[in-house]
Amino acid sequence: MEDGIRISEDAGLYRPLTDGYTNASDDSRLKQLGYRQELRRSLSSIGNFAVTFTIISVLTGLTTTFNTGLTYGGPLTMVYGWPIVGMLTLVVGLAMAEICSAYPTSGGLYFWSAKLCGNEWGPFASWLTGWFNIVGQWAVTTSIDFSLAQMIQVIILLSTGGANGGGYEASKYVVIAFHGGVLLMHAILNSLPISVLSFFGQLAAAWNIVGVFVLMILIPLVATERASAKFVFTYFNTDSAEGINSKAYIFVLGLLMSQYTLTGYDASAHMTEETKSADVNGPRGIISAIGISVIVGWGYIIGITFAVTDISYLLSSTNDAGGYAIAEVFYQAFKSRYGSGVGGIICLGVVAVAIFFCGMGSVTSNSRMAYAFSRDGAMPFSPLWHKVNSQEVPINAVWLSAAISFCMALTSLGSLVAFQAMVSIATIGLYIAYALPIFFRVTLARKSFIPGPFNLGRYGILVGWVAVLWVITISVLFSLPVAYPITTETLNYTPVAVGGLLFLAVSSWIISARHWFKGPITNIDT
Repeated sequence: MEDGIRISEDAGLYRPLTDGYTNASDDSRLKQLGYRQELRRSLSSIGNFAVTFTIISVLTGLTTTFNTGLTYGGPLTMVYGWPIVGMLTLVVGLAMAEICSAYPTSGGLYFWSAKLCGNEWGPFASWLTGWFNIVGQWAVTTSIDFSLAQMIQVIILLSTGGANGGGYEASKYVVIAFHGGVLLMHAILNSLPISVLSFFGQLAAAWNIVGVFVLMILIPLVATERASAKFVFTYFNTDSAEGINSKAYIFVLGLLMSQYTLTGYDASAHMTEETKSADVNGPRGIISAIGISVIVGWGYIIGITFAVTDISYLLSSTNDAGGYAIAEVFYQAFKSRYGSGVGGIICLGVVAVAIFFCGMGSVTSNSRMAYAFSRDGAMPFSPLWHKVNSQEVPINAVWLSAAISFCMALTSLGSLVAFQAMVSIATIGLYIAYALPIFFRVTLARKSFIPGPFNLGRYGILVGWVAVLWVITISVLFSLPVAYPITTETLNYTPVAVGGLLFLAVSSWIISARHWFKGPITNIDT
């Protein structure tokens, strides 16, 4: 390195250190990374942020996992666990953002792993990261849209009289039909041009922010009985965790509520080939989506918890919402004041719309990952999945992602235990995919990594190691039993599901992929 110039080995180009490579156009940078521009590049910084913020969606994650938070520690776990998990998630996001700035491609994580590991281990690292990433993304979409199906079922139940008033309780087959219908709508919407999706994404971001503030103020304001500040900020529930007496154990299990919510922010990386000034706006999308989610999510938790007065009743299947705690909170808040729970049902509708937008954004991210992964030949029938239509949308990848997410949800018909094992990959599997390129950046590529316009400077290595250690920690914690004694119904199948994915990825590499998968390949004609 001399006179402010660093040589890039992967691109064979000189880059000025003074301004990175921000003077080059996005298309030129993409060519440096080995790809021609095929997708329409029309997303602004706000558009990129909106997609990711909508996927994180605190209204979706916190509402659908409120039972988990109440069960494992209650108010104290939720109120203090959220900022702890939020700050550590931001560390992971910062480490990812730095790498995203250096390699702004739709492939995201698996491309990063390949480049950071070099020619010898790059293909295997890319293969492993890619499959954890894409399966984790499909599991996220499955979980989101199944949560919406369950929310629709609860709304119908309360609208027809509630569980105690002869309300309609949908069967598991009706719920899966709801799930399929939602996925169908998401696939249709994602078949539209990215400019239309950008509009919906920004609408969804606004809906989430406004929805959070409206609900966090309205629900405790309407409720005739409110919890005290002492209850909200100090009460620790140890009565609902089945067979677990350790407070520390209960607390860490309750963190799953927060960590499940704060996932999916790799979407900003997968959208970089459709984002203007991608090496700046991609990282900005990751960090801002996490940061704003942490702030508004904390307000939502505190506000709703002020309307919680009887945890055991909220978790009981004998209440009007059939044990769906936050639905019962909303419903009873209005019923106690006005004699009717219609207002609470409307509030659940606000959450349902947020979940719908969340699932829509998740399919968008899924399809871009599938498009990129198949572009590099990693998926069966790859030529089919990386085709784009006349509107520059990877249409086949969109419908593939919706179809696989529906198939994953079919496991719920046989066993909810099997379904929960499947969607557990949504948190742990996805975070493993996040951690792998970060680990390679702080180890194998510690000295060779060439940062982009957004970089952490001398703190990059420290931030990277903290991120890796946090992912290792949550991978262990969330694999622990969640109830005692351990039976086939209470066993935590997360390590089985994640271990199964690891086994399939490694065995397929050894048996076949090592002979033909060489990592990211150029699609630029020489």
